[in-house]
Amino acid sequence: MTWTVAELVARTATALDVPARPTTVDGLDAGDPEAVVRGVAVTTLATLGVLERAVAVGANVVVTHEPLFYDHLGAATAQLAHEGDPVHAAKAAFVREHGLAVWRMHDAWHDRRPDGIDAGTARALGWTLDPEAAARGVAWCDVRPTTVRELARHVAAALGSTQTRFAGDPHRTVRRVGLDLGFRGFARHRSLLRTAGVDAVVVGEAHEWETASYAADLAHLDGTGLVVAGHVPSEQAGMSLFADWLHATVPEVPVTFLSTPDLLVAA
Repeated sequence: MTWTVAELVARTATALDVPARPTTVDGLDAGDPEAVVRGVAVTTLATLGVLERAVAVGANVVVTHEPLFYDHLGAATAQLAHEGDPVHAAKAAFVREHGLAVWRMHDAWHDRRPDGIDAGTARALGWTLDPEAAARGVAWCDVRPTTVRELARHVAAALGSTQTRFAGDPHRTVRRVGLDLGFRGFARHRSLLRTAGVDAVVVGEAHEWETASYAADLAHLDGTGLVVAGHVPSEQAGMSLFADWLHATVPEVPVTFLSTPDLLVAA
């Protein structure tokens, strides 16, 4: 059976079975919806390097969690084109020349219960989400007793993060961990950090003058830990889970997961 891009997107929406948001970033960011799907590459962030790897594995559809052109809502795309921005122009030309369809999969995967990103990251960490909390869109896990420092080390190794940092008492015992992955904002971070029984919170990205500052003060009061893994590493395992789910949903379509490299560390 062959699928067009539009048919694959529609089949996925039906299978995900989550209420559509009135306004969503999901959908095609580039490409022909009537193109026949030859292969799908799933990634977290479709950099030029990832797009080149997608072409190399024979994919003409790239599913990305984050935006193709650097702005969550897509508002910057027209301005980049108007400016003749050379990076935007090169990337747009690559997509066009290789006949790629770039499909954003963000809101619907987050709106699953449990949240698909939370579930995939918990799987990679070897943890199990609390089902009652997950049904409410909140992620926490009971873990084998560890310390804040060892928790940070485990997160870095399991998620492939090159830039993991932490705040809090390094020796504080951790038994329950909250997850707030990607960039979900100070209000959510603050709420999880104050949740009774949560010893540490793992986030993807945080404003240092908001979450990091608050966590430093909270840690000074009671030692609660904050682990900052980086945006892409914190969500990457969640998109790997999406690749597995998509392959199971449309097994006749070749699906490959392509990781997005984390930022490099200065020697």
